Amino acid sequence: MQSFKMYGAVVLAMVFWAFSFIWTQMAIESFPPVTLVSLRLILASLILYAYARATGKLQRLRREDLRGFILLAFFEPFLYYMGETYALTMMSPTLVSVIVATIPLFAPLLAYFMLHERITKSNVAGIVVSIIGVLLVIYVPGTGMYAEILGIVLVFVAVFSAVFYSTTLRRISSHYTITSIVLYQSLIGILFFLPVFLVVDLPVVDTMQITTKSLGALLMLSLFASVLAFVFFGGVVRKIGIAKSNVFVNLIPVFTALFSWLLLDQYLTFTQWMGILVVVLGLFVSQLNRRSFKSQKQEIITKVTEY
Repeated sequence: MQSFKMYGAVVLAMVFWAFSFIWTQMAIESFPPVTLVSLRLILASLILYAYARATGKLQRLRREDLRGFILLAFFEPFLYYMGETYALTMMSPTLVSVIVATIPLFAPLLAYFMLHERITKSNVAGIVVSIIGVLLVIYVPGTGMYAEILGIVLVFVAVFSAVFYSTTLRRISSHYTITSIVLYQSLIGILFFLPVFLVVDLPVVDTMQITTKSLGALLMLSLFASVLAFVFFGGVVRKIGIAKSNVFVNLIPVFTALFSWLLLDQYLTFTQWMGILVVVLGLFVSQLNRRSFKSQKQEIITKVTEY
């Protein structure tokens, strides 16, 4: 029963993150990207704060960690959401989710250069296989790209922001629970978005036409994608470890493709479905023969992923 609850929680987290691409595309019909992300962070912060206070999990931010949290928030949510949200104004949720799913592939490369961690042949093979899969999804032989080049670039901005985020997280997070980390990075992220909002979106705020669908999508993003998914996934990582948990991340582009078909009537070609499968295969290949973390790193991971 316990295993059923645990795996149910991690699958739910993947479903929420898969839906986040669709909810974002629904919400940007009414909200400009910067406004959408700012509101999403504000609502998520309020929910996280209430949860942390109610459960007694709220931790004070130590002064010596402030610089690290500022860097953390700059990479994610600021750069990550800027790249992902603007990309969704140019690309379908499925295409964006397929590229975002390659984040675990590039993390070992940065860890190799910045943290001197070993990179395996499986990591390299996984990157090559998944890049081939991405090309199958975004390129039509004889026709060209399914998506705008700028949109693809923006998604990869999000990908590498997430990679830098994960590397930064390893350096500062051993003292904090996942709830505290997400709360503080969201609060600091709001400060990054505020000046951009004042310059970019404020002049057009009075022209926004907010629909029930867009408002509902914003609320779903805030509660399910920005709060519950992180809490569920963090709890599972604590129990079964990062390597096994990351296998479930492979489900996100598949779920997104299915939900886009059911809810948005967005269809994929046979080649695109093959591309998604190749990307997922590459993610599995990258995790073959991975060496276990040292006990010190396991202890850090445990602390990071406590609720």
